[in-house]
Amino acid sequence: MESYYSVSTLALSTCIVVFSILLVGAIRRVYFHPLSQFPGPILAAVSNFPYSRSYLSGRQPWNLLRLHQRYGPIVRVSPTEVSFSSCQSWTDIYSPRKGSEFIKSPFYDGGNFADQAHSIVSERDPEKHAQMRKFLSRAFSEGSLREQEGIIGGVIGRWAERVGEVSKEEGGVDLTRWFNLMTFDIIGLLAFGQDFEGVESGKTHFWISDVLGSMSQASLSDTLGRFPWAGKIYMLLRPGWLKSLMVAAERHQSYTIKVTKQRINEKTDRKDFMSYLLRDRLHADGTHVSDIQLAAHASDFVIAGSETTATTLAVCIHYLLAKPSALQTLTDEILDKFDKEEDICAASTGGLKYLHAVCLEALRIFAPLPLGLPRVVPQGGAIIDGYPIPEGFIVSTNPYAASLSPTNFTNPQDFIPERWLGKNEKDVLDATRPFSLGSRSCLGRSLAWLEMNVALSRLIWRYSIERVGREVDWEGDSRMQLLWKKPELRVRLTPRVRGEKA
Repeated sequence: MESYYSVSTLALSTCIVVFSILLVGAIRRVYFHPLSQFPGPILAAVSNFPYSRSYLSGRQPWNLLRLHQRYGPIVRVSPTEVSFSSCQSWTDIYSPRKGSEFIKSPFYDGGNFADQAHSIVSERDPEKHAQMRKFLSRAFSEGSLREQEGIIGGVIGRWAERVGEVSKEEGGVDLTRWFNLMTFDIIGLLAFGQDFEGVESGKTHFWISDVLGSMSQASLSDTLGRFPWAGKIYMLLRPGWLKSLMVAAERHQSYTIKVTKQRINEKTDRKDFMSYLLRDRLHADGTHVSDIQLAAHASDFVIAGSETTATTLAVCIHYLLAKPSALQTLTDEILDKFDKEEDICAASTGGLKYLHAVCLEALRIFAPLPLGLPRVVPQGGAIIDGYPIPEGFIVSTNPYAASLSPTNFTNPQDFIPERWLGKNEKDVLDATRPFSLGSRSCLGRSLAWLEMNVALSRLIWRYSIERVGREVDWEGDSRMQLLWKKPELRVRLTPRVRGEKA
């Protein structure tokens, strides 16, 4: 009996000690931590779980939006991380800073090819990144895009025919899927000289699914880094879980290496992204860009150059259908501009002001990359939007919260292309930065604009568009795992009789 009571007393004492340690640690994090001055949920101050970039958290953008709506432009979202939603924070965090640059956080260490070679996205060292950007910039220049416009326009033209054929045969067409097929075919030709024939076949190439599946690798790595003990326990209970989750990422990397090597060995004078990279892969200092690193860069092209553009195109159509007056204005602009479809190109669509406004509003209201891009505060700390942040902590501007903040935009949930036209003193337009800014800004923005302008112009020039099936709750039906998993957008396309305006 004495032994029983001794064991019980020891267990109770141990529990009290452990609880006391946890309680003291929680109190310190909430009230005496360097980030204690910033508002946010108490649970976020003591745990990484509620608002992390978790692989399991498809609701992360809405969570962050609600937090900023409640607490303001700066919110503590974890024991070591602060999120911003202000316009100034974009400049303070992401613009170049001599000698005290905000480097990317360890979040980027878990991306594709991270165990073999860093890419333009995953490279955290500023000097190495600058060298990579210089190496890749020629392939994405305005001059190279002019040389590649025939490839891009050819895919978009055939896509415009095919969606009409499918709509006629099936009584409707899912533009969410068909935008993905189009942008993936384009990036396949530009990056590897390989047509994946999604537009022609109407079938999703296995690599598209693998591209999206591979994105789970970075968020999974981040999740396990935040909760190593939970990850170990879960993997003990489900030993096959991690292996099954990594299948898509491994298959994506393997296939990327395969098609990259095929393109390297191909004898051709065709101008595509890889033609510039192969020409310049030997640097002046004698260093050589390896085949694996070329594949890592190409993987970034596929992810950043297809899914994000397809998302914005689908968002444009969804909101235009929800607001007929905007669709009518855009239709009038396009039909007034072009007598023949073959006149639709990058140069001729670049001057369509309402089209540009529609795309900007789509990029604002539904950011194609909705999570904040995490950065480490440099040595000595920094001032972000007037707030002093100690060195070593993680900061980011959340694009979803910034773009939908009523502090930055009037009626932020409403699709209003006109806010981008003429003088606007009501909105803080620079609060939305879909291509980021500074040395880490998107290299492929010119390609994205070319695709959006030409694809939307061709689609609206050819067809009257109406929704079929159920009404789409775009925000409610979308889920985020670094990129968006989007709902079906089913429409009926009716060929226009030339001369009509609607």
